[in-house]
Amino acid sequence: MGVNVYDEAGRLYKVGDVFSTKIVEQPLVTERREIYSFPFGNAEMVQLAFSGIYIVYGDMVMYETKRLDFEITGDVDLVEMHFTLQGAGSMKNLVSGKEHHFKTNQHNLHYVPTFAGTGIYDSPDRYKFFEVHFTTRFFLELAKDSCPSLMRFAEKIAKGNENDLSLDNLPISFGMHQIIHDIMNANFTGGLKLLYLQSKCIELLTLQSQMYENADRTGATPSLICKPGHDTDSIHFAREYLLQHAAQPPSLTELARVAGINEFKLKQGFKALYNNTVFGYLTDYKLTQAKELLTGNVPIKDVSDQLGYSSVQHFTSAFRKKFGMPPGKVKEG
Repeated sequence: MGVNVYDEAGRLYKVGDVFSTKIVEQPLVTERREIYSFPFGNAEMVQLAFSGIYIVYGDMVMYETKRLDFEITGDVDLVEMHFTLQGAGSMKNLVSGKEHHFKTNQHNLHYVPTFAGTGIYDSPDRYKFFEVHFTTRFFLELAKDSCPSLMRFAEKIAKGNENDLSLDNLPISFGMHQIIHDIMNANFTGGLKLLYLQSKCIELLTLQSQMYENADRTGATPSLICKPGHDTDSIHFAREYLLQHAAQPPSLTELARVAGINEFKLKQGFKALYNNTVFGYLTDYKLTQAKELLTGNVPIKDVSDQLGYSSVQHFTSAFRKKFGMPPGKVKEG
């Protein structure tokens, strides 16, 4: 599987053309990291393949053009979970005439059996992405007797029809971000790495399908609460500002003022985009950071102080509530 990329001058660049069906299907992890330098920008990409799963993630810095033409090559038939971590734009498939939009902190599940078309990027800036592809055979097995949305999606795939799980992209939740982080930083080797990555990819698919099921039942989408453009950009900025000041977080009023949005839109929009309250998200972030620090043998008191907890007792209580064990158990493990 690979991608032919054509710039606005019609020049051809080949990207990632190394993973065949045989490599994707084999029961061991094949990994490759590549750095590209193009006239229109630079890119770095990591690819992993194992047991019917193909992961690819990376980032691209655009500085000369906003439009590129793409053609998917190779013989691998895949279902794609796509997560846009940064950047915005659209991809139009000239084969089917269908257009796919992407924006920071959004995700969807796609089946595109054939793609040759055009990508348009909203600005010459950094674009970061994370994708998990399942072979069609493996995905159909996973979707069998699962939730209604995946089963309906699988029926269309079995007929060879291009399709998206959701008409609207949905927000990437904290749990999804954490799984993506775990996959990118997996330090296991051999068979253990294969099992770890496989379980994380299936967990990510589960969270994605659950979010779609919830949105489908309630009919609520982020676009009904916060308007694309200024509102969503302000909420994304608020999240970044909040995490940068996690040890001494601003009040909700201060955060709304810094982000240039009123408190109501901040609270409601944050819940819609990140599936959590503002300070619920911050708590999850801090405790996840704490677990990583403890795993690295940082003393409990230092972790508590570093993350801004008023006391070790307060930190221990919050940690136990989230993970079901005291911080000392992590250090013992």
